[in-house]
Amino acid sequence: MLPRILIVDDNEDILEFLGRMLNIKYNILKAKNGSEALMVLNKEIVQLIISDIMMPLMDGLELCKILKANHEYSHIPVILLTAKNDIQTKIDGLKLGADAYIEKPFSKEHLQAQIESLLNNRNIIREYFASSPLIHIKNMAHSKADEIFLETLQNTINKNLENTDLDVEKLAQIMNMSRITLYRKIKAVSVFTPIELINITRLKRGAELLAEGNHKIFEVSYMVGFSSQSNFTRNFQKQFNITPSEYINSKQFTTLPS
Repeated sequence: MLPRILIVDDNEDILEFLGRMLNIKYNILKAKNGSEALMVLNKEIVQLIISDIMMPLMDGLELCKILKANHEYSHIPVILLTAKNDIQTKIDGLKLGADAYIEKPFSKEHLQAQIESLLNNRNIIREYFASSPLIHIKNMAHSKADEIFLETLQNTINKNLENTDLDVEKLAQIMNMSRITLYRKIKAVSVFTPIELINITRLKRGAELLAEGNHKIFEVSYMVGFSSQSNFTRNFQKQFNITPSEYINSKQFTTLPS
């Protein structure tokens, strides 16, 4: 599926222009002010927002402030567009968590490059997290709200690792969130489904235990919620491209004295 971009501007011509410019690579949603944008976000999953600053009802700065303070939307990159070229407006936008700030009139190439950079950088971070055994989940965070959410999520999963029936329904109950809200947030921040992220978290905790060297592989398998050592080994190798035994050996080698 193409990434979905929400364009927020009270100028119909700008909405049409940006829509035509970007609809080849992206699915486009539109809103005429910050209030409309929030209504769209309540219904749709969005990968990036491009917003004007000067708009009626709710301007771009207020929208950005609300988004970056809300754990459900804080992960979404925000590009602010504005005709105001004073430095204070730019500072205000960046302080509120805007990921980029582009002045009107703008270069189409500049805007397109900024969009691609923000989306690609986040994909690289997600892939690095998934393939690296000891990289913490909060490395996927792009705001303080994201970091708090991800740390809470990981701690919650870790406390329930031995529960082999842990799923999105049970996880949502424990975190006092609706199932759909939790699913959308996890999917948007990490691109993984909750079940995939639970599995990755189990494997990463397994990697930590193996690196400590105090437990056998079969012990670690059950400690992190796998039904058998073979199941754990198969999933571990698939996720990290290394077997648990090879991983243990690599850690022992790196700790040998020179």
